Amino acid sequence: MQLEQQASVRQFQEDLLTWFKGNQRDLPWRLDQDPYKVWVSEIMLQQTRVETVIPFFNRFLDKFPTIEALATAEEGEVLKAWEGLGYYSRARNLQAAVREVHEQYNGVVPDSKTEISKLKGVGPYTSGAILSIAYGKPEPAVDGNVMRVISRIFASYDDISKQKTRVKFEGIISTLISVDDPSSFNQGLMELGALICTPTSPSCSICPVQKHCLAFEEHIQHELPVKAKKKKPKEKKLVCAFIKNVAGEVLIHQRASQGLLANLWEFPNVELTSDAKMEEQLAEFLRNDFDLQTTIGEQIYHVEHVFSHLKWDVTIFEVELLSQGITKNERAEWVSAKEIQSYPFPVSHQKIMKHCLQL
Repeated sequence: MQLEQQASVRQFQEDLLTWFKGNQRDLPWRLDQDPYKVWVSEIMLQQTRVETVIPFFNRFLDKFPTIEALATAEEGEVLKAWEGLGYYSRARNLQAAVREVHEQYNGVVPDSKTEISKLKGVGPYTSGAILSIAYGKPEPAVDGNVMRVISRIFASYDDISKQKTRVKFEGIISTLISVDDPSSFNQGLMELGALICTPTSPSCSICPVQKHCLAFEEHIQHELPVKAKKKKPKEKKLVCAFIKNVAGEVLIHQRASQGLLANLWEFPNVELTSDAKMEEQLAEFLRNDFDLQTTIGEQIYHVEHVFSHLKWDVTIFEVELLSQGITKNERAEWVSAKEIQSYPFPVSHQKIMKHCLQL
């Protein structure tokens, strides 16, 4: 069946919309079409499962219910609310863009492709999702689920990891999208990919658009989509210090304001760069970067954490101070077990904190 034919396009729209309206999941960001809520949900859903996002979304909206609330919040508060969700640049970009909306657009999310695309962190997918779902505009919103669905419907062997394939599929969606209900159409494609047209075991027998699918017709649905394999993450070995002073406070350190996990807090750690003992490198690091004289004690914990491009292998030592513990590092602080819980930490250091402090 050729979807390029007008009658076929209308039938595809009808089949998809009917299925979506009868089978859509009850998700908190679908309670209304508030563009701010749609925006927050779409940023959170990038590279993150729906089930994971739901509690984070609810807590985030409780703390920052409006554009003004998020725009005027301290970055540390936002990062703390995002803690555990990962990809923290999403939170920083979201707040930066929301501040721009608050200051330049009187708190109203722009409803034009040109204006909304200027906002930090708002790419083609996010802009299309907001414009179609919140404002009812027939703009394509092509995420991973949609790429998979379109690959199979059109039996496309184009590599979905390539930008040119995404652009091509956006063009296809532009010819298929329902002008009358673009919100349900785009969400329907996403939902279809999430529930029916899944990566490894597509449920073709109950698919509402099966009769439109060339991959099903040609029995190649398990071969699609085509996606280049990711490179194996680079491994970085780190050694980390858990240090308490005489008052029982713990030393923590804020990461740089740029780069990976910017401005998040962590326990002092350093990458291993030689064949010297871990204890020796850790002691030298604490002496040079924190002006602390220490004795390195026992290894007390070990953590591995995988990012999209990087794997951390972290060994944690208990460290004893040989001095008063006054550090000259301006980004370091001594905090109590109670105070530490208000600081935003990446997942790996949350694990260290919970283990070492038994929280």
